[in-house]
Amino acid sequence: MFELLTTMVERLGIIVTIAFILTRFQFFRDMIYNEKLQRHQQYTAIIFFGFFGIIGTYTGLSLSTESLSFNRWASDLAADEAIANSRVIGVVIAGLLGGYKVGIGAGLIAGIHRFTLGGFTALACGLAAIIAGALAGFFHKKNRHVKLNSALLIGALAETIQMLIILLLSRPFEQAWTLVEIIGLPMIVANGLGCALFLLVIRNVVQEEEKVVAVQAQKILRLADQTLAHLRNGINSDSAQAVCSILHKEIKTSAVAMTNLTEILSHVGLGDDHHRAESQIQTQITIDAIRKGEIVVANQESIHCRVKGCPLGAAVIAPLKLRGETIGTLKFYFRSEKEITNVVMELISGLSTMISNQLEIAEADKAYQLAKEAEIMALQAQISPHFLFNTLNTIVSLVRIDPNKARKLLISLSHYLRQNLSVTTHSMTTLEQEIKHTKAYLSIEEARFVDKLEVVYDIDDHALLQNIPPLTLQPLVENSIKHGFKDKENNCTVKITIKESNHFIHVKVEDNGQGMSNERAEQIGKALLHSENGTGLALYNVNRRLTMTYGDAAALKIQSKADKGTEITFSIPFVKGIT
Repeated sequence: MFELLTTMVERLGIIVTIAFILTRFQFFRDMIYNEKLQRHQQYTAIIFFGFFGIIGTYTGLSLSTESLSFNRWASDLAADEAIANSRVIGVVIAGLLGGYKVGIGAGLIAGIHRFTLGGFTALACGLAAIIAGALAGFFHKKNRHVKLNSALLIGALAETIQMLIILLLSRPFEQAWTLVEIIGLPMIVANGLGCALFLLVIRNVVQEEEKVVAVQAQKILRLADQTLAHLRNGINSDSAQAVCSILHKEIKTSAVAMTNLTEILSHVGLGDDHHRAESQIQTQITIDAIRKGEIVVANQESIHCRVKGCPLGAAVIAPLKLRGETIGTLKFYFRSEKEITNVVMELISGLSTMISNQLEIAEADKAYQLAKEAEIMALQAQISPHFLFNTLNTIVSLVRIDPNKARKLLISLSHYLRQNLSVTTHSMTTLEQEIKHTKAYLSIEEARFVDKLEVVYDIDDHALLQNIPPLTLQPLVENSIKHGFKDKENNCTVKITIKESNHFIHVKVEDNGQGMSNERAEQIGKALLHSENGTGLALYNVNRRLTMTYGDAAALKIQSKADKGTEITFSIPFVKGIT
């Protein structure tokens, strides 16, 4: 019995080999991870594990119950012979991983084959294989991995049931009893261990590969985070140098280089002296990578490092693409081709795709910024005529009754237009320029409100260096005068407050005009209105430029009550300087 157990355990090496080979097949990985197999996957698994059971039969030992001698390999059996085998392992694994359909299918193939070999246990062993598949399928769990101890117990249980079936069906009973007495315990132990060992090998191989994939994914994510800031403006010498330095440090290559379509932009690592003299030359292998748009592997004969003593013996050149077109390459240099493993190739492929995607994002971001600036300029152009027409109407009304005042207003208007034209050529100005602009406007409007308009300023001087989109403040003041004081004859007051607090600039324009309803105050600035009092275009444009520049938190906030006046406020981050 001990000799038989030793021999069967030795032959489990075949099971280990098959288990390792199985990990190379995609259908087997699907069996491990998928909740449910497709029909064609089930057929594949049935056939494979059925033949696995047949192998387990042929690798068994035939036993003669008359002479009690073993034959090292099983073949056609005499009437008094049976087989001590590992057939049940393939059938049990099929049921545990694929369910009862796969288990029974594999059991049918292995069982029918065993029946054809003959021997007095042919029917019992063939039937036991089918029952083993059904039993393992019963313990199959869709959403949970099979545990090793479960596989061991189920394998041992399936073999125990086979021993019982042999005793029940095989005749003569004396030979059946002798057979079970000799091979029963060794087969129960060996096949239970075999099922557990089979799963252990598979799980270890798959888990190791998963770990490698996880490490590579983590590395790519880390590299994406480190390189993103450098690639925001596309590929140039500075960004290429920064990215190559990061990749060289993280991937542990001999050297890393980056090119555009015509020249080498940067080379970091070994061989720098050899490459520096050729920094304006594209090698043929690089040109091939650009033309094909595919990853190219080069040895020392094909890369341009042919100087004696060059430490670079092989390279992988990966294309960088933008909108499907190759715009450059990444070169990863190694000391020999042996260092270029499948894992390295997968990593380089992922990096090539990642950096290409970053360049796509940078290009899209640049296009968005250009579109945003174009819209801001268009909005600024809409506001300028709005004030111009009001001013010209005022001057026309004064030409006959007060020519001197009309002349002064024309001078003020020329100053205002000069300022207006200068700020509309820039995307940003300062609050100081906005205040000057607003005062020029108010000097014109005072002609309409002689001794009736009072303007109060409450301003932190250091806040005047804050950047702000042009023509932001003046339309707010114009709104107070045009709409707030429309029917007001005297005591018209506008207060302009600019304060810095908690790293924010808070701007407020308030008046004591006629005000408006809460419903209208909530609508103004958010959409164009349709009413006899105006569309709210000026405040809508101001609100759009503030939110486009600083985000929704900078949107205009309007509070107003009928006959009590209106207060308009907004807040922006405090950053000094002119852009």
